[in-house]
Formats: sequence, C-alpha cells, structure tokens
Amino acid sequence: MRIIAAIFSVIMGFPLSAAEKRIALVVGNSEYSAVTRLDNATNDAQLLANSLENLGFEVTRALNTSQSELKEAVASFGRSLRAGGPDAVGLFYYAGHGVQSFGANYLLPIDANLTVAADLDLVGLEASSVLRQMASARNSTNIVILDACRNNPFEDIPDMNDNGLAEMKAPTGTFLAYATAPGAVAFDGMGGNSPFTKALAEAIQTKNLPIERVFKQVRVGVLNETNGAQTPWDTSSLTQEFVFRSGPKLTDEEVEENLLWQSLKNSDDSVQMMLFLRSYPEGRHAETARKNLARLMAQEFSGENAEGEAAEEITAAQPKISAAAPAPDVEIELMELARSSGKLGDYEAYLDAFPTGIFAELVKIEIAALKANASEDPDGPAPKAEPVIEAAESNQEEEPVVVLFDVPIAQGIPEIVGKTIMQVTELSPIFPPIEGLPEPLWKTEKCSSCHQWTRHDLCEQAKFYLTQNTSRSTSQSHPFGGSFKRNLKHWAGGGCK
Repeated sequence: MRIIAAIFSVIMGFPLSAAEKRIALVVGNSEYSAVTRLDNATNDAQLLANSLENLGFEVTRALNTSQSELKEAVASFGRSLRAGGPDAVGLFYYAGHGVQSFGANYLLPIDANLTVAADLDLVGLEASSVLRQMASARNSTNIVILDACRNNPFEDIPDMNDNGLAEMKAPTGTFLAYATAPGAVAFDGMGGNSPFTKALAEAIQTKNLPIERVFKQVRVGVLNETNGAQTPWDTSSLTQEFVFRSGPKLTDEEVEENLLWQSLKNSDDSVQMMLFLRSYPEGRHAETARKNLARLMAQEFSGENAEGEAAEEITAAQPKISAAAPAPDVEIELMELARSSGKLGDYEAYLDAFPTGIFAELVKIEIAALKANASEDPDGPAPKAEPVIEAAESNQEEEPVVVLFDVPIAQGIPEIVGKTIMQVTELSPIFPPIEGLPEPLWKTEKCSSCHQWTRHDLCEQAKFYLTQNTSRSTSQSHPFGGSFKRNLKHWAGGGCK
C-alpha cells in the first residue's frame, strides 16, 4: 500500500512526504442559535476541504458543530495525528465566530450562549487546546488556520469588548495563520466565500511554493480585494520546508518569474505586462502574458480602457495611434514576434503586411530607432547594456548597508543619493521604463503618475527583491537604475524601518 500511495502521490503532483500522512480537520460554523449567523463560514470550510483533499490530505469535515461535537472532533484529530507518526503533517482550519478574552482565544460552537464573560471557557473551545493536541503527537509539521475574526458577537457583555483574536504562541514546528491582524476584524465576504479563504484555496494550488510564500500571496490578494482594509497575519516556528503542491524542481529564476507573475497576472497595466515579457520573453508564463498584453493594447488603441470606458484623448507629445477596430490575431502575432525579437526585419515584415495597422505608428518609431543604431554601427547594433555606472555598482551588491525609509540614501547613482525612498518615487525617470520608448513619452513624466506608491507597497516590493537568491532582480535596467532596487533590498533586510 505504501508503494501505491507513493505512485499516486507522484501522479497527482504531491510531495512524496505527503504520501506518509496528511491529516486535516476542517471546521465551519454558520448556523448559530444565540448569536449572529454567518453566511459563508460553512461554504469556506467546504471550499478548503475540497482543495485539501485534492492535495492528498485526509480531511475530516465538522460543520455546524455543537460544543460537544467540536470537542470530540478535536480530540479525534489529535488521536489521528498521534497515529500518523513523526512525519505526519497536521492541519486545523476553522471558519466561524471566534473571540478573545484576557489574551486567550476561543472558537464558538453553534450552541454558544454567553451572558457573563467568566463562562466563556464553559461554552466555547479554547484555541490552545488544538495546539495541545498537535503538540502531543510530536509530529514534524503542524498548520493552524483561523478565519475566525469576523466580528465580536458578545460586544455588549462586560469584559468582552476586544475585537478579533489575540496572537498565540505555538510549539516548535507549527505555522499559525489568521484571516486578519491580531485585534482586527475580517470580512465574511459577499460572494459565497470570505476573501481570506478564497485567496487561500487558490494559493495552495501553486506548485513548489513554500508555505511562507503561499500566505504572503494570500495577504496580497486579500489586501487587494478589501482595498487594504484586511491584512492576513501569520507566524511560524517551522523547522522543515513545506509545500502544499509539488511539481518539477524550479530554478531560482523560474521561482522569481512565478512570484512576479502572481503579482501582476490580473493587472490591467500594459506597461507592467510589457516589462514582464522583456524580463522573461521565453518564460513559463510568456504566452499568457502576450495574450494579456495584446488584449490590453487592443483596448487602449481602440480608444477604450480596461473597463470599456472612453479613453482620454492622446496628448500631443505621444505618437498618434490608429483608433480602428481591435487588431486581428495575425496582426497581434506579428507585432509580438517583432517586439520579442527586436529585429529590424520583423518590424518591417509587420509594416509590409499592415501598413495602416493598429500598431503601425509605433512600429515606424521602432524601425527609425533601429536604423539609426545600425547607421552608427555598420556591423549591427549591439545589445543594450546596463549604464556604466550601474555595472560599476553591481560588485557592491552584497556589502552590508543600512537603509531607512526617512533617511536620505547614501549610495547609488547621483540622482538618488541624498533623497529618501519616497522622494525618489516622485522623480522623473532617469532611464526609459521600456527600452526604445521615445523620450517624449517618459522623460518629463513622474513615476508616481504610473504607480501610486505607499510605504506598504514599497515594502512589499522590497521584500520581493530580498527573497531572491540571484542578483537578476536587482541588476536589470530600471527607471532609477538597479541601485535603487538594491537600496530597497537593503531596506527590506532591515525590516522596512
């Protein structure tokens, strides 16, 4: 049976270690009798249970449980974990009402009825009892996920006016995740699922993504959906690597590409999509990115934005773009071929086929630039290199540097030295954001007009640079040069202070 389980694990894309034992208890409480009913808690539990089963977990579902049923489910979960052995992975998920009192967290069964705060442990289940069951199993990896901070159903009871859940301390080998920050309230959701669980069910399907990055991806998704109103929280004492779904081993560059793609795959920013393709023209997501870019460009060039509204009239400094119907597939394919190769012949082939096409004016600009370069170098234009000052800085990448948000930057290209991080984002670009872009389109623009940077957004971007094991992400051309990226990386290394 162990051999069969291992083969099944490989076929389904699970880690081999998952074939040993993956055990989950998924609880969803919606039908409360004495406090506010929750619309989506049982839906969330079902969604996550289905997702976990597809990832090789043995899932026990406990829906709309009374106190006695909830306690028995947790006790049975502990017995299963202890029987699973030291290599077992345990996962506990709870969706429903949860409250804190005197620094302790309680999960509420559907029959919870409270009139005095002192009775809380008599009607609820202390969350730490789940941790005790897991600790008793002495297994290698345990995960606790609480989507349980939706509101305080006992806010009118004295000594029960704390919002959300308190942060818990977990035994070694445990990963704790909360739908929102300690003391804050999470959303139940409007479309059948909470923002947190919906993002989680999607993120755990990403192959080879460590659990820490899974929940970072969840955090970004929830922040985007709630317009910054809800920030998922997690804390870890794991001692081993864990991925929900494994796949072929990725290189560092492929991992970097995946992370970048996850951050912009739903973006309506054609410039960001174009920059992604310039960085990874043959990458795993390049084909999808090209299709997205073609769709976005067709919308822009036909006089509509991503929402279908009329776009503002193009400024006099910009090249005039045809406002004809969206480009046919063959025209888009020719344009993308020319864009990815950068060859004069490919651009001319497009213009021969579509002399009045939707991209014709842009192609003429590219052809003029390529011919100008060719006239300066009869042997053909050499690939564009980083500015010399950037190359000189690249050897200083790993030197320890302290960078603070409100303190002027001390090293880098002259244009950014002496300015704080936020002041740099208000500058006009030093280098073109897209290679070959005519100067009137970027030289006098402010970078903040494209990106509404906040300290939080900058920190998230800086942390991305920090997670990379290669210098690729901080050595490529950038509107402020690679040295600004490296300063952001050092800032993230110091905790974004």
